[in-house]
Amino acid sequence: MKSAHLVCIVALVGLSGCDVDNGFQDLQTYMDEVRARPRGAIEPLPAFRPYEAFTYGAAAMRSPFQAPVKIDPASQRRGSRDIRPDESRSRQYLERFNIEVFEMVGTLSNGTGMQALVRGAGGVHRVRVGDYLGRNHGRVVEIDGASVEVVEIVPDGDGGWLERPRSLALKERS
Repeated sequence: MKSAHLVCIVALVGLSGCDVDNGFQDLQTYMDEVRARPRGAIEPLPAFRPYEAFTYGAAAMRSPFQAPVKIDPASQRRGSRDIRPDESRSRQYLERFNIEVFEMVGTLSNGTGMQALVRGAGGVHRVRVGDYLGRNHGRVVEIDGASVEVVEIVPDGDGGWLERPRSLALKERS
């Protein structure tokens, strides 16, 4: 019983130090100022501009990070009117992509010959001699363990065509 009286006395002494009026006077003053302000209209929301999608149209062009090819018109090879791409043949799937996106990653060999594995165009593809690769009528002419040799037929700018050899070297540790 004495301990209960002691707890009550300590609680009363502790509560006697709290002054309710002085602790909230600044808050009451602020609230009175806010209530006294004139009530204005709420600003309307800003106009909504719909998102306009951007379509990148330069994916098929030369990368801006590659050095430009310098061509001296005097030393430029002239094309031949005898060399022409076969426009009547049906195009193969890998001709839709630039040859720069392809890299050789391996070879396969069986009784019918050697095939190269090239990565690009969203996967790894098999090519053999005679297949076409790249946008410039590139025909695979030779496959060995270290490279794929391709001959492209490109316009020379004067109405003729040039055969341009390209090589896809084996990329190791890819």
